[in-house]
Amino acid sequence: MCCTYDDDILVIMVCDAYKQTKVVRYSDSKAIQSIQWDSNSVPLYSSGLYMKYVSENRNEDVCVSDYDAGAVVVVSAVGKLRFRYTGLSPYAKRPFHPCGIATDSLGMILVADRENSCIQILDQNGQFLHFMDEFEVDYPWGLCLDTADNLFVAESDTRVVKKIQYYK
Repeated sequence: MCCTYDDDILVIMVCDAYKQTKVVRYSDSKAIQSIQWDSNSVPLYSSGLYMKYVSENRNEDVCVSDYDAGAVVVVSAVGKLRFRYTGLSPYAKRPFHPCGIATDSLGMILVADRENSCIQILDQNGQFLHFMDEFEVDYPWGLCLDTADNLFVAESDTRVVKKIQYYK
C-alpha cells in the first residue's frame, strides 16, 4: 500500500485464492475507487502468488510492479491503462521480474529488478531511461524515496538496506 499526494491510500488486494487482483483507493476509511480491468474488460494485473507493489506518481498515475506478469502497469488517476512496461532494457541479462517501485520528485519511476540486480528507471510515459547497476545492489526488493530523493533499497538476500543518492 502507499499514501497518495491527496492523502488517500492505495491498497493492492488479491482475493479468490489468488485469482483476482485490484488496486483500491481509500479516502479516510471509505473505498472510493477500484482499479482492476482495462477498457476491454481484461485484468490489468496478474493473479499470481507473488507480491505486487504500488506507488503514485507526481502526475497522479498509479504505478504497480507485477512480479508474476514481468511488468510495470501504469494507469491514470481515473484508472485508464496508460502503459505496460515489460523490461525491454537492452542491458538486461535475465527476464524482468519487478519488485519494489517508487516515484521521485521529477516523476521518474524507479523499479527494483531483482533478477538483474539493478534498478531500472523509466520516465512517466514508460520509456526506459537508465539501468542503475553502478551502486552494487544485490537482489533489490523494496524501494523507498525520502523528500530529498534519496533512494533506500532493501536487498532480499542480504537483509541490508542501502541509501543511494542517485542524482544531484
